[in-house]
Parts: sequence; C-alpha cells; structure tokens
Amino acid sequence: MIYDSKQWLKSYDPGIPENLDIPDISLKDYLVQSCKDFPDRIAANYLGSTLSYAELLEKSGRFATALAAKGYGKGDVVAVCMPNTPQYLICIVGALRAGCAVSGLAPLLMPDEIAYQLNDCGAKVVLMLDLLFTAKFLPVADQVPKVETVLVTGVFDPLPSTTEYPQGQPIDGKTVVSFYGFVLEAQDNPPEVKTDLSDPCYLQYTGGTTGPPKGAVLTHSNMVSNVYQFEKWLGMEHGKEVWLSGFPMFHQAGLFVCTCGMAYAATQCLIPDPRNVEHIVGELDKYRPTFLINVPSLFLMLLANEKFRKLDFSNVRYCMSGAAPFPVDAANDLESVVGANKMVEVWGMTETSPLITVNPAINQAKIGSVGLPLPNTKFRVVDLADGWTEVPMGQEGELICSGPQVMKGYLNKPGETANALREHEGDIWMHTGDVGKMDDDGFVYVVDRAKDMIIVGGYKVFSSEVEDKLYKHPAIEMCALVGVHNPERPDSEIVKLFIQKSAAYADTPNEKIQEEISAWAKEKLAPYKVPKLYEFVDAIPLTSVGKVNKKALRV
Repeated sequence: MIYDSKQWLKSYDPGIPENLDIPDISLKDYLVQSCKDFPDRIAANYLGSTLSYAELLEKSGRFATALAAKGYGKGDVVAVCMPNTPQYLICIVGALRAGCAVSGLAPLLMPDEIAYQLNDCGAKVVLMLDLLFTAKFLPVADQVPKVETVLVTGVFDPLPSTTEYPQGQPIDGKTVVSFYGFVLEAQDNPPEVKTDLSDPCYLQYTGGTTGPPKGAVLTHSNMVSNVYQFEKWLGMEHGKEVWLSGFPMFHQAGLFVCTCGMAYAATQCLIPDPRNVEHIVGELDKYRPTFLINVPSLFLMLLANEKFRKLDFSNVRYCMSGAAPFPVDAANDLESVVGANKMVEVWGMTETSPLITVNPAINQAKIGSVGLPLPNTKFRVVDLADGWTEVPMGQEGELICSGPQVMKGYLNKPGETANALREHEGDIWMHTGDVGKMDDDGFVYVVDRAKDMIIVGGYKVFSSEVEDKLYKHPAIEMCALVGVHNPERPDSEIVKLFIQKSAAYADTPNEKIQEEISAWAKEKLAPYKVPKLYEFVDAIPLTSVGKVNKKALRV
C-alpha cells in the first residue's frame, strides 16, 4: 500500500517519534494537575484583569460543587454560549470536574438554531452572555424542555470593579441565576468523580453546511491524545508560554487552543471580539505573546493594519493558522512581518479533536502545505468515488485518517457516523470529505472541501487553488469562488467569483476591475477554471469562526 510506508516520517523534526506514549489520564485530571503545578501563573489576561491558575482551580471547584449540589454529573451536558472570557475557562474545568460534558453554542446562531442544538445534545445547564440570553434564549425558552438551569453573565463580570452581576429574568420551570452568584455562593468542595477515558468531555457541533449540525462526541482520551500530540510536536514548555488567539472557544479550533493553553499552564490573552483588530494589536503590544493562533481571514485583517506591521515580534515563536486555506502570498507576507520560519499551517476538523496534520517546527515547513500527519496517526489519500482505493502520491483524492484523536461518533446519528467512520483493515478511518494530495516528502495539501469542488464540463475546479492565484491581483481584498447551476448543461456548473475590493481600488469602477481580473485569470488559469460570473460585495460573508461562508454566497 502506497501510504503504509509513511513517507512523512522522513520530514519529522529530530526527536519526534512515529508513535508517542500518550498519558493514560482524563482531560479533567490533566487540567486540574496543571492548575496545581502552576498556581501563581496567570491563566488569562482579559480586558486588563487577570485570572491565576490558583483562582481557576478554586472557582472551577466551586462551580463543580454547585453543579453537583443540583444533581448534575456524569451523563449531563453543560452548554456554553459565550465569547472568549474567563467564565468560559472556569466553566470548562468546573463542568469536567463535576463529570459533565461541555458543548459550545455559537453566539451568532439564531434562536431556533440554538433550540435545535440544545435539544440535540440534551443540555440541562446553559451558560450564556446576558445580551444573548435576552435576544437568543428567551424567544425559545419554552422549546427547550431539557434545560433546567440558565446561568447568566456579562462581559465585564470578571473585572475587579464589577460588584453587581446580571441576573437574567425568571422563566417558568427553569432556574435563572447569575453565573458568578452560582459559583461564589458554593464551597470549593468538588465531588470525587471517576472519569473513564471513553467518557465524552466535549460535544462539539459541525458547521451544518450540508444539513443540520452534527454533534461530534469527543472523549477524554481523544482530547488528551491531541493535546499531547501537539505539545510534543511544537515543544511546548509548561508554565512559560503566552498565547493570543482569535479563534472563538465555541468552535473546536478555539476550544482546542484554550484546552492546550490550560494543559500547558500558558497565559492566554483572551479576545472577546476577534474582529476588533485595534484591540488585538494593543494586546499584542502589551503582552508580547510567544504564540499567535488565528484563522487566515483574521491574519489578513491584521496585515492590513499598519500598527500590526510595526510591532515587535521577537518573542513570537510560532504563528499558527488553520480552519481554511491561507493564500500563499499572504502567508509569505505574514512571515516577512513576524519573522522567517514562524508560520505553522495546520489542518484538522471538529471530528478529529481537531488536529490531523501540522507543519514541522524545526525542519523547513512548506508554505501552502498543511504539514505532516501527527504521530500515532495513519493517513491515506483515496479515490473520491469508492473511498478506499489509494491514489498515487501527488494526485488529488479524499483525505482519510485513523488515530487516537478521531471522535467516538456523531451524537444520536448512527447513519452519519457510519458514513464518516468506516472500518478498513481493522482500523476505524475518518473520511474527512476534504480533497487533497501528499507530496513525496509526506507534506499534505488541502485542495478543497469535496462540497466546494466545482464541476465544469466534466473537469474538476478546486476553488481554493483558483482563489489562491486570484489573490495575487491587487484589486482583491478577499474573494470566494462557487459553482452555480448551468441552465444549459445540468451536469455542469458555472464558475462564479465574489469580490471584496481592496482599498487601493475603492474608486475604480467595478466594470474596470472585472475586465482586469478576467484578463488576469485567462493568463493564469486553464479556460475551464476562469470565472464566468462576477459579483462585487461590500464584505465577503464569514462564519462565526472566520471562514468564508460559501453557503451564504450560494443562496
């Protein structure tokens, strides 16, 4: 078999083995031990305030005690609808200490979408920002019968100057109280809960781009495995790192970053609003982090900010990007700002905790590649039609993997689980739905999501490949390529390009820009890849995590 030779091992950094001896410990115990080992270390910087690991241990203990006092424990779910705040960290650690699982709710969801997810995961407890409680929860409160307790909190609650906390408003049949009141009124006497490694710790929902969102069941073993893989891969030093990430914690990427930060006793600079570039630049200047983690669209916004370009990045060890393809020219531009060989692209998905591949930390990374399969991970590129026949190295196919970070399954969806997790040769393989390839050095390139691939007259057009080339045109600030129905050929699509103009071309007529880009595309691309339809938009729509929202563009 082509990929059984594990070509990627030759590109591993020195000292990285094919397989790691992953600790036999629950995520709950992993995080609690980190708090105990580094009590004086700052766990979070937030709007000028701090939370130490001793305080995180104490407040999470109180939260676990309060949950247990109301009868919540193993088998129960605590849902969190919050931006990145200290409350999120306290909730994660406290819920796990009580034996509960945690499920993130995106604040941008509409009320009926929130009701769907709460009912699907069976959450009994919800932690929610006060503004979201009023706008998103109250309209559907009578539609979520399993929710018993709603904990309300505000963005300024963690600040020392805050003395009164939002209380929400009463709801028949439910307990609605202040989160900090719930926590501070309890003793720091958490229950002794025996956690099995196969127990769910996170129930994280996919974006729902191909139907209703699905809850990926991630176990304590899944998360500890991925946290440990990442730690050894990048040589993370416990109690010494300072992280800044714009990834929201309700998304698996942000939840993983947050979890890793706590596991390594890193200081995390929490960003409640990742679109507030000025605030991020100020935090970068003030705290001088060692590790930056963002979605490509946020890095692009930062690169457009002159203050960002003038910052001192000498402390930065790595700039990590994931969740979407990073235009090659932009990645090179980022390295020119933060320093050479600091860019680390990664790839994964909610269902894999999330990381599958990461670029090397010491050996030369390949800009445009998402890196090498992590230790303990089996990897193949297979035929898109049959899902198992291996394709030659360098040829596109579906990317599939098997490893300890692969989810247990989708909650309450056996059919979807059977389609994603398939047994081959005695191993369970995650069929990612991503199209990509592997080069002779074992580096993986994600070409497209299978659902974003465009078929033109029988030819496959990979949208990310075309977008990457179009980004070189100075008129394009952001762009997105989609396939639309071809009324003349039902078996074919028409390539359509959405364009957000750059500031330099703000006064140039759209017709002129379209002519330039069309001529540019005809020089750079095969004829079937050249966009035939163009639409200019004020802003390319983004998902809650900052990915381009192609589902919205197709409507």
